[in-house]
Amino acid sequence: MTRLEFYDPSGTLEVTHSFAARLKSLDGKKIGFVSNEQWQAFRTLPLLRDLLQKDFPTAELLPIDAYPQGNVLIPTEETARLVKKSGVDAVIVGNAS
Repeated sequence: MTRLEFYDPSGTLEVTHSFAARLKSLDGKKIGFVSNEQWQAFRTLPLLRDLLQKDFPTAELLPIDAYPQGNVLIPTEETARLVKKSGVDAVIVGNAS
């Protein structure tokens, strides 16, 4: 009998710290968006922003282009500095590629 072994090529990541605690609500919160500009983010993130504004009218939703965009710019110290300086309560990061 032939035996086949399969390996997951995606590998694994060691979790060194937990994600931030989730907000109980977006009401009255300041929310930013960071776009990697993948998979039609230019359509989906503005739509998401509009839907959130309808559901949470007291939330302050920053423009989609408030921070640098794209996979190359997201992980930079400059983007982190701008997010921190803006004083947001949360950031929605997208889009999946």
